Amino acid sequence: MINRKTALIALFSAVSAFALTHTARAAGEDTTTPPDTTKTSTECTDGKVWDEEKKECVEPKKSGMNDDMLFKAARELAYAGQYENSLKVLDAVKDQNSARILNYRGYSNRKAGRMELGMSYYKRALQADENYILARSYMGQALVEQGQIEEAKVQLIEIRDRGGENTWAYRALLETLGGVRQY
Repeated sequence: MINRKTALIALFSAVSAFALTHTARAAGEDTTTPPDTTKTSTECTDGKVWDEEKKECVEPKKSGMNDDMLFKAARELAYAGQYENSLKVLDAVKDQNSARILNYRGYSNRKAGRMELGMSYYKRALQADENYILARSYMGQALVEQGQIEEAKVQLIEIRDRGGENTWAYRALLETLGGVRQY
């Protein structure tokens, strides 16, 4: 028979594991490191991706890559400043309503100079998953770029209130706001 102390430890462990999983999910692909650079961003052009098996650049829809692989390739291209190529890769993703896909459509469009279109994708990402704090961070950064500081602060508070205060998404938006908490 399990004693009370062992049962409490087991319960605490289960609750802690659940809380960590929930916080990680709410972070929404939050990472502190840029994506690895591959031949997708160094050798491929016109929205093509590197196919490791074929050892050549291929059209994303013909690559056999799953949505996770295509997302990683699109993220890599966006970080490399290849926003149009990133969008072409995102076009090949099957789940076009995923918060992370909508968010990177927002990011790539905003960085390519299409602010309004980018903002519309951030809003759609948050409609798909209101806890996707990376979309809140990028939206907040876009709001700062537009001079809408108070609205950006609202997104910072939303990130904090959703358990994201110790994430890159929070720190990046806070830094964009001048690095001082003013809420």
